[in-house]
Order: sequence, then C-alpha cells, then structure tokens
Amino acid sequence: MTGTGRGELEGTVRVSEIPAKATESKDPSGGARAEAADADVAQVRHGDGPSGDAMWQSSPPGSIYDYIKVASFSIGPDGLVDQWSLRAEQLFGIPAEHAVGMDPIEAFIDSDLRAQGQRKMAEILDGREWTGVVPFRVPPSAGEGECGREGLAEVYVMPTRTEEGEKAAVCIVVDVRTLRSIETDLAASQAIFGQSPFGFVLIDPELRVRRVNYRFASLFGGSPDDHRGKGVHDYLPRPEAERVSATLRRVLETGDSITDMHVTGFLPGSDERRHWSINLYRVRSGSGRPIGIAWLGTDITARRAAAREAAAARRNLALLNEAGARIGNSLDLETTARELLDVVVPGFCDLATVDLYQGLLAGDETPPGLADGSAELRRVAFASAVSDAPFAGSGAPVSVGAVHHYPFNSPCADALRTARPQYIPAEDGGLVQSTLAVPMVAHDTVVGLAQFSRTKGSEPFGDRDRDLAVELAARAAVCIDNARLYRREHERALILQRSLLPPGDPVASGLDIACRYLPGNSSADRPSEVGGDWFDVIELPGHRTALVVGDVMGRGLRAAVAMGELRSAVRTLALLDLEPAEVLSALDEIARGLGAPGGVQQATRAARRPREADLSEVYLATCVYAVYDSVTRRCTFANAGHLPPVLVEPGEDALMLDVPPGMPLGVGGEPFEEVEVELPEGALLALYTDGLVESRDHPLDEGLQAFVGALTDPSAPLEDVCDHVLNTLDTLHGEDDIALLMARVQGLPADSVGDWTLPREPRSVGRAREYARGQLLSWDLEPLVDTTELLVSELVTNALRYGEGDIRLRLLLDRTLVCEVWDSGLVQPRRRRARDTDEGGRGLQLVGLLSAAWGSRRTPRGKTVWFELPLPDGENGMVDPAEALLSLF
Repeated sequence: MTGTGRGELEGTVRVSEIPAKATESKDPSGGARAEAADADVAQVRHGDGPSGDAMWQSSPPGSIYDYIKVASFSIGPDGLVDQWSLRAEQLFGIPAEHAVGMDPIEAFIDSDLRAQGQRKMAEILDGREWTGVVPFRVPPSAGEGECGREGLAEVYVMPTRTEEGEKAAVCIVVDVRTLRSIETDLAASQAIFGQSPFGFVLIDPELRVRRVNYRFASLFGGSPDDHRGKGVHDYLPRPEAERVSATLRRVLETGDSITDMHVTGFLPGSDERRHWSINLYRVRSGSGRPIGIAWLGTDITARRAAAREAAAARRNLALLNEAGARIGNSLDLETTARELLDVVVPGFCDLATVDLYQGLLAGDETPPGLADGSAELRRVAFASAVSDAPFAGSGAPVSVGAVHHYPFNSPCADALRTARPQYIPAEDGGLVQSTLAVPMVAHDTVVGLAQFSRTKGSEPFGDRDRDLAVELAARAAVCIDNARLYRREHERALILQRSLLPPGDPVASGLDIACRYLPGNSSADRPSEVGGDWFDVIELPGHRTALVVGDVMGRGLRAAVAMGELRSAVRTLALLDLEPAEVLSALDEIARGLGAPGGVQQATRAARRPREADLSEVYLATCVYAVYDSVTRRCTFANAGHLPPVLVEPGEDALMLDVPPGMPLGVGGEPFEEVEVELPEGALLALYTDGLVESRDHPLDEGLQAFVGALTDPSAPLEDVCDHVLNTLDTLHGEDDIALLMARVQGLPADSVGDWTLPREPRSVGRAREYARGQLLSWDLEPLVDTTELLVSELVTNALRYGEGDIRLRLLLDRTLVCEVWDSGLVQPRRRRARDTDEGGRGLQLVGLLSAAWGSRRTPRGKTVWFELPLPDGENGMVDPAEALLSLF
C-alpha cells in the first residue's frame, strides 16, 4: 500500500511500502456498527445520501478526530525531529521552531529509559515498525505551564525513507488519557445499548430514531435496527405523540433536560394502557454541536397502579377518620344522616341519599322491616355535587321528607332484605354510571338504606369502594340507632317530667297565676335534655296558697325523678299546714335520703362523717317556698339556696326581695329563715330558676339585670308578661331548663270576710250561729245557712270544751265558703268513730260528712279548726243535714 500523508508530510517525507501490522479487535456493537456503515455507504451510492460535491466539502468539526487528538512528527536519518505537526504542538506544548532538531529520546524520555529508547529507534530506522505505550516528560523547551508535565502516550512508529533513500521514521502519538476516556465512553454506551434494563433511544435532530437498545426493542418488538428511522408517532397515540414531539424540539433547541416526564401509550398487540417515565437530554458532539436527544424511559405502570392503590387506601383511611370525627356528633336521626352525606359527597361519590324506616322515625322499638324489603321508608337526607341527577333504576326522584318504598326484587329491596350491598346498573343515556345500594345495619338490625352514585367520567365503584361504603354506612347506622334509643328515652323522660308538673293552668284564691316550663336548648343539634326544674301551686286552707319553685342540680332522667319525689314531698308537707321554714327543713331531710341507700338515717350519718361517706349519689336542690294569705295579702317566704323572688309593685320598678338564702336542700345542718312581706293589690310576684337568667356565655348578674328590666308593666296580662320575659331573655337561655311562675295579687275583698271574737262562755255558741246566719244571708247564701249553723255550733262547742282563751270565728267567701274557728289551745282535734252507746264523739264526724273538706292547723298562738262548703251553684251537691245526722246512728 502506498500513499502520502499530510501532503507527503508537507513535501519532505515520502511514504514507502511497509508491511502493515496485523492486529485483531472485536466490534463492540456486534456487527451493528459495520451494518450501519454499510447502510450509509449504500445510501451514498444510490443517491439517497448527500451529493458527491457535498461529500468533499468542508463541514464543522464533529468527527471522531474531535475526540482523539492524533499528533504526528517525522524523524530523520540522524534520529532527530525534522517535521513537527500542529497536533504535536498542541499535545506537547512545544512549538515547531523548538521541536525541529530535537532528539525525541533525549527530549521526552527519562534518563533510565533512554538506552532502551535508543535501541528501539535503531531498530525502527532499520525498517521495523513499533507500537507501544511510552511515558514521557515535557522538556524545558516547552512553553510556559507545560515544562515538566508528565504523561503516557500510545506511540505508533513506522519506518520510511527520505527522497535520497536514507532511513527515516514517522511517529504517530495519542494521549493515553484520551484513549482511556474513549474506552470508558464506549463501555458505557455498550452497557446502555446492550445491558441496560431501561429503554434507551437516541433521536436525531429530525426527531427520527437513530438507535435503540435491546430493552426498548424487546418492548415494542423487532430488533434494534428495525426501529431505525421511526418517529414518535409510531409508538404513542396522536395526542400524546404531539405533546412529546413538542417537548423533544424544546430540549433540542434550549438544551434544558426533562426529568420524570410521564407518557401514556400502548404496547403492540395489547389494549392495556401503559405508563412510562422518561428523561430527555440533549446530546452534543466533542465540539459542542447538538447531534440529537437521548431518551431514557422506565415502565411505571405497576408503580402507578401501586401508587393508586396506596393513594386509595390513604384516601379511604382519611375518609374513615373524617367519618369518625363528623358522624354522630348529634343525637338527632336526620342530622346524623346529613352528617354521613357531608362526609361522602364529593370525596367518595357525586350523589348520595339516606332512607330510614318510617317506623323507626315514628319511635317504634325496632324498625318494621318486611321480609321482602318493601317496607315504607322516608328519605331523610340528600346531597349532590352535580345538578339534579336521578339515581339509576330509581324512577322518579324522591324528595327529602317523602315516604316511599322500593319495588319487590329491586336491587334496593334486595339490599334491605339480605343486609348486603348491591350494585345498581346504570340506565342508558343517564348521568349516573355507577350506584351502590348499601343497607345501614346496626346491632344486626337494618335501620335504613344509603345510596352512593358516581356520574359518568368518574371511576366506577370497585370492591374497595364497596367495602368502604359498607363501613361508612355501618358507622352512621350505629349513630342513628343510638339517636333512636336516645330519642325514645328522652321522650319518656319528658313525659315523666311533664306528668310531675301541675297540669293545665293553676288556680289560686286571691292570685292570678301564669307559668312556663321550657326544657334546655339543644346544643350542636342535640335534642333538649330533661332537667330537674319544677314549680307548683298548692291551695291551702283559709284561702291561702303555697307557691313553690325548685331546681334539682344536674340533668337527665335521674334529675327528673328526684324532682318528682321532691315535688310530691312538698305537696305532702304543705297539706300538713307547716310553716315555710319547717317545710324546707323537712324537705332537706328527704333530699338527703334520696341518694342514700339507707334513707335519711344513712344520709345523716354521711353528713356527720363526710370523709367516710360516698356522696356520689347525693341529690342537691334549691327551692323557694312561699305562702300567700289572700285575706291579709301577706306572703311568707323561705329560701333554700335559690335565686331571690322579684316583686313589681304598681307604679314602681321591679326589685329583688331580700330573702336570706339558706343552704341547698340535701346539705343539711342549717336552719332556714322566714321573711314576711305585705303585697299590695295588683303587685306582680315572679319566681324562677337559674336557667332563665344564666348560661355559659352570660353571667348570672347580667341575666338578673335583664330579667328585672323585662318586668316593666305588672298590669299587663300575665300570659303576655311571661311571653315578653322569655322572648327578652331568649339569648340568655342555655342548656339548662327553665321554670317560671308569675302571680298577680288580687286580695280577698273586705266584704267577703266576716270576723268575730267570742268570749269563752256557753252563750257564744248561739251567738256564733247568729253571726253565721246573718253573714250568709247578706251574701245571698241562704241554702248554706242550716248546714253552716250546725257545723259552726260543733266547732265552737269543741273550742269551749277542749280549747283555751277567747274564740275567734271567721267566714271567708271566694270560690267556696270557708269557716274558721280559732282558740288558744294547742290540742289538735282528732276524729274518731263513736260507738252506738256513746253520747258524744260524733261532732267531727258530722263535720266530715257535711263539709267538702275540713282540718286543723297550728298558729303562733294556738290552733285553727276549719271546714269548707261548696257554693250552691258549684259542681258538688249539698248534703242534707238531717240525713247526715241520721247516718251517724
């Protein structure tokens, strides 16, 4: 082989025929490189490549020689450098004017290797070529910065002859560091294209595939060469291909790399959607010229599916946590159903409804579900994230509050009957594409049905969604069942409490009465809870009235029961005609016995030894007890830890009466004080509980001032006054219940009272009959004269026989006729049954037969014996005195 190099080494070196060194190397591309080269040659020969003129035109650097800096120089017969190329100057840093004439062995080789180098040079000049790796050191003649630099060079020395026929040599030198870098790059390229588990594609500037690795080819079929020249549209759907192509152009133009770009497509022969994560970066030549784009792709289909599963699990867990926090905050059935829908729409579905059994809402013990699942249900809640969309298979939409039932064998009826969720098929052309009918089961009992629907465009319900829907419905069902049980118990407690309060509007002598009771306000949609507040109006002998208002501390059924027991005890004690302070003292003993298993005695011991007692069951209550006398218009108060009564006199501002508050009932150990107040005609008296004037947001002082300020017109109708007070103080009404008792004073007129004092002598019996007859005739009560005379005679006779001091006779006319006989004796009369042989002992029996009621009571200076007769136009018929006398024998 002959030829010239570099213009015959710039005209001075002639290349002679020399035997080529036989070397073997393996193509790392496995023949692909050679085949690619053959294909390029074929394109050129057939005119598919660049034209011949273009082939020989100069082009920007970009060949392999941009990567491998090959330096060359020639050695003359004398062993000195006689030609020095530009690349040699760049490699060694020595300009040609300094390099020519140097001994390369002396200049570049260390002294300990020079002898060996001289022998090799001699062999080369004798006609033997040589290749090897030689360490070198740049001599002092090099330019600044290069002197002393060491390196390794791969040297190829070929013998040649000069024009004169003298022996010479041509030396080609490559920096070993460059070769090692190229070897590393080739190994990396081979690993990428032959061993990488990721798909790798090299795309040229025309966005055509230049080369792919085996992994990519195994996914899309064929060999790597089969993909040469294809475009992005050959692998991806059109919209996705357009998006990726635009990204490739941007990377090529800007050089900005793209990381983790998600691409969706299909593999050949498969309808399964696949997902890839691709990284794109621009590839440049050694001179920095862009020559294409590298595409590194990873199949993330499984990873995305796992991520979706994990996200779904997290979403479901979060939904369950939200359900636990938001469902069941209320003990109201409808509110609980709405709370369920607030959780699932739109986070779980687009539409949802809740239907509950009609019997459940009516308060039945158990839901009246039929065997075929077609019982009546009421729609209690509906929620939608879209405009009015009917449920699949449901026919006409059911409005909230409507009662309906599902047809036999419908999916909803099947769900109710079997207590298992059912899928409802979607209707053609409808908005809803997937519906779940889930029975709401609590304690093995179906209480209703929940439906969850997703519209078209949403992901259909799967098994995981079904399980989640069952769990959500079950949680709501338990809360609804609890609300049902609470509602039932609450209604029973309200019935019990109201049965313990006075029925209708109380009536009292000399008083106009109005009263109100309100349970505690609902909080956070919780039903109102019964409490221990109560009021009572008790008629006492002598046209007197006891007014009672009390409050058992606490709420709930136990408080209501305790209130009922205390109210019953108050009525019993009041009928004994005890003084107010005595009534409260006795009531205090009873209150202490309510919570003690051993009764009053055990409660007394517990009060004496509090450290040894279990006071968890002790009932505490406050109470104000007042006795009003309509004849004298005087009212006596006693207070057991209760709020003070409020009095409004005509033309005056309301004021709180100074009634000393004693200890609450149930504490014990402290006496109660009494305060007597004269009430003017037309005055208004108000008794109340703390629920009216105190709440968490409003202190007691503020409420009392508002209450006193609301009582401005005592002459207004009492019903209107009550309504005005409640409306004014509505913002102060908290969770506690309210009892309000208002009484307007209407004293007994003076002409309705007859009062006489009789000396202690036998003639006083006749005078008493005369006084009674005259008073009754003046009142036009002639039908009562005979009976009254007879009974007055009996009472005055008993006072003369068993009593002491002067005798006082008083007749009172109101709704009934009341006769009272007073004396200074302390011995109370006792009714007994007289034997047939007894001459006396029948007087009180006669009083009991002829009167509507009779009795006796203690007074500060003795006792009073009284009887009551109905008026002639009353409902109770009169008893003939003669028949009554005959009945005694």
